Amino acid sequence: MAGVKDYMNHHVAEHREKIEYHVQQILKLIGEDTEREGLLDTPARVTRMYEEIFAGYEVDPRDVLGVTFDEQHEELVIVKDIVYYSQCEHHMAPFFGKVHIGYVPSGKIAGLSKLARLVEAVTRRLQVQERITSQIADIMVEVLKPQGVMVVVEGEHLCMCSRGVKKPGSKTITSGVRGTFQKDAAQRAEFMSLIRN
Repeated sequence: MAGVKDYMNHHVAEHREKIEYHVQQILKLIGEDTEREGLLDTPARVTRMYEEIFAGYEVDPRDVLGVTFDEQHEELVIVKDIVYYSQCEHHMAPFFGKVHIGYVPSGKIAGLSKLARLVEAVTRRLQVQERITSQIADIMVEVLKPQGVMVVVEGEHLCMCSRGVKKPGSKTITSGVRGTFQKDAAQRAEFMSLIRN
């Protein structure tokens, strides 16, 4: 096991050096003086930031739900306002917002904090909001096998605020609906009402 750990530490250090080098090259290519005081440590800082914001690549989101519990609760469970930060795969610009997850169990429940960890594992990588929504819903179905799942994701995209159409404050809302939520309009309405309150 120690050999694997040593290999991983060496592997990460090797990537750090490469990322730092390429960040420095980008700074030069945009016309910056990489020797000026304010930029001396920027490549290392950017590399550490990348390790944090792209930590989702180190995790299988299915494993994040972890231990599930047998429980005969068959009523709606909602975890709302799970804050996330992600990076748009088209421009590598940040986007962020909230995820709301509702599900009706069919014999299995997950610890509530595990749903927040699932959101982190899915969002801390290059993403698009539509895929985040679908992945969370599909993983919930795969791991918990609930009667139904509904996921709503709200996002504010800096690529829309600071470039292109430049529309700050605009929000994108996506939803993923699985199982009983697809057929039951009352169940969808209950979920939407509860996440708004």
